[in-house]
Amino acid sequence: MSARRLDTARLYLIVAADRIAAATAALAAGVHVVQLRDKHAGDDDLVEAGRTLRRACDRHDALLIVNDRPDVALACGADGVHVGQDDEPVESVRALVGEDLLIGISTHTPDQIAAADSSTADYLGVGPIFATPTKPGVEPVGLELVRAAKTLTSKPFFAIGGIDAHTAPAVVDAGASRVAVVRAICDADDPATAARDLVESLKGATAVAQ
Repeated sequence: MSARRLDTARLYLIVAADRIAAATAALAAGVHVVQLRDKHAGDDDLVEAGRTLRRACDRHDALLIVNDRPDVALACGADGVHVGQDDEPVESVRALVGEDLLIGISTHTPDQIAAADSSTADYLGVGPIFATPTKPGVEPVGLELVRAAKTLTSKPFFAIGGIDAHTAPAVVDAGASRVAVVRAICDADDPATAARDLVESLKGATAVAQ
């Protein structure tokens, strides 16, 4: 079931534990995946936020992913775990969560994409495509990495980093059929409208969908 929903997912939202309201509004407007990512919240707050998001995702047939914490993912009934290059290795996470949960991994270079493709990861994050305050001091990789990902992996990948409704069409044209966002929805005055605008901007993604 999770793999099927991943195949059809196009819009992925990353939220902190205090942005549940924005996530709920965005889910109603068409977000397909929500990732709970909060490096500062305590374990109890993370689990509580995860369980609230689990219920919201269930109402909209969306996937729930937890960043970097397999234990929290299991505690709140999430669909998967996302790790970065400096987090627990994919195969170690797989041993903890089993075959039923999805695992995503962030990639920033062609070599990392190729390595992720040969791992048991289910999907990749590719970026940051454009400059973004959520990754201060990290140089954007640009659209070339999207083009590389299209050729280097057969797995679903989400382009991420500075993407909004205005820049998403260029990312789609470069070969991405999926995007992940943070500020484009969470910092919007109206998260639901922002989500709908992003969904609309991805309409052309079906032509390049993997």
